[in-house]
Amino acid sequence: MTARLGIRLSAIAAALASALVLAGCTGLPTAGPPNAGLEVGGEETDERPFSAIAEGPEPGGSPAQIVEGFLDASMSPTNSWETARKFLTEDFSREWKPEAAVTIDSSVDERDYDSSVQPDDEDATSAEVGVTLDQVASVGADGAYSADTGTAKAMYRLVREKGGEWRIAEAARDGITLDVETFTQVYEKFSLKYFDPTWTHLVPDVRWFPRRAAMATTVVRALMSGEPSEWLAPAVRPFSSDVEMVGDAVTVDESQVASVPLSRAALSASPTDLARMRTQLEASLEGAGVTQVRLVVDGVPLDAGRVTVEEPIVDPGVLVLDDETFGTATSGGEITPVAGLTAQIAKIVDPIGAIDVSADAQLASVQLRDGRVFAVSDGDTNQVDGRPGLIAPSLDPFGFIWTVPASSASKLQVATTKAEPMAVADAWPGAESISQLRVSADGARVAAVVSAGGGRRVVVAAVIRDDEQQPIGLGAPYEVAQLAGPAQGLSWVGADSVAVLSTVPDPTLTMHIIGGPSTVSSALAPAGAITLAGAKTVTGLRVLSSDESVYAQRGSFWQEAVSDVRVLGTRAGY
Repeated sequence: MTARLGIRLSAIAAALASALVLAGCTGLPTAGPPNAGLEVGGEETDERPFSAIAEGPEPGGSPAQIVEGFLDASMSPTNSWETARKFLTEDFSREWKPEAAVTIDSSVDERDYDSSVQPDDEDATSAEVGVTLDQVASVGADGAYSADTGTAKAMYRLVREKGGEWRIAEAARDGITLDVETFTQVYEKFSLKYFDPTWTHLVPDVRWFPRRAAMATTVVRALMSGEPSEWLAPAVRPFSSDVEMVGDAVTVDESQVASVPLSRAALSASPTDLARMRTQLEASLEGAGVTQVRLVVDGVPLDAGRVTVEEPIVDPGVLVLDDETFGTATSGGEITPVAGLTAQIAKIVDPIGAIDVSADAQLASVQLRDGRVFAVSDGDTNQVDGRPGLIAPSLDPFGFIWTVPASSASKLQVATTKAEPMAVADAWPGAESISQLRVSADGARVAAVVSAGGGRRVVVAAVIRDDEQQPIGLGAPYEVAQLAGPAQGLSWVGADSVAVLSTVPDPTLTMHIIGGPSTVSSALAPAGAITLAGAKTVTGLRVLSSDESVYAQRGSFWQEAVSDVRVLGTRAGY
């Protein structure tokens, strides 16, 4: 039995054992394969996948087989990759740092092993093995995910130890290698939460950490001792630099209360600062089995409250425009008017192409089919951009309407009903065109689909604002994904993901984690799909088709929800 086969069989056995134990339980996990997280349209569960049980070295294994077994054993982080270390010499085992980085490749079956020693060479005492990988991504020591694509080669030096067994004595770099199907089994996603400059929104910064029984210590250290991702840093406030975590661990009691030991600098912190720290920590520990956080100095709990943060709308409803009325569609097909907006939009006689409504439903950006963009509020309609070739506009939480011509991605500007349009500096450098643009609900990030060099990419950038919260520039763009064809729609799904609707080669909806893998929906999007409206969860997404019907995904198929719709409206931040 090869090392890989042994590992796979052990993993399958563990899965079967888990299934038998859970056979009489309700609430079984509904997630699909670990390739890229949940299936679009599925429901998230708190169940954690089983941990694979890796096999140690096979006696008499060749250098290539030892390296192959070592890479496969990387799927088991138990006891600091105890099994994987069995493939190393004693000296190298002490030096090796598995958490330094993760190289993610497309498949274990695509790995090509090249050894300087043949399996039947009994006289060799040292060997070199090169492994060629089809790399698709990487994760750094800080847990940050990067979509690094291309061919990569890893080199290993082996020695024959006493007894004749080969062991790895040196590797070109620290870290482990995981195929894309295994990555989310071994690593778990957490969103470190940082405040925006107004202290009113929490902005997620996705990180990936090895799965352990207790994740609280890892997450707290990453938030308190680390820095926001470089691309996000211009739009958020870092964690307090004066207060540090002390001791070896965050303890979690039976009530799932996490005690975070802090340095004595916390004694001088203001009640507001302590409340902000606690709020950040509790939000960042969501998913780690923690219900609340207790701040402690020298074993004594501090009196720390919480601050109120603005949350996105839980269920904004589906906004539609039919032949006569704009409003929220009900389950019975009726349209409920939006106070102040419905009557004003009805006064527009020219055909409407897009409507984006603010979270409080007091303002809408309306684009006519001729491209012009208007700000609409109760009793007031003002044109804010009449440039030719504009793509659909996007409202941000501070009331600014973002507009940009499709052929000039750098000519991004913002406007309000009370201020003249102003340019946003450093918008999408190097991009030749832009087809989609959506500002996040926290206003700290903006996502776009841009084209450059013949390729299309989903990118996101930090929003830099002045003291009046007017956007004045964008940070360096972070590439989320590359697209094979044009995008018909882009929307935010929750706080840390975006959905892309494409029609080439087939109508498809793809979820992209901002700082993580992508997931393609198992169901083809409706034929003729032309518009996408975002939501807090994937089950809230809506698609408008050219047959003037709005569809909602239900499991593995799309179901018609509303008919006779001319425009599918969107909500700011989604």
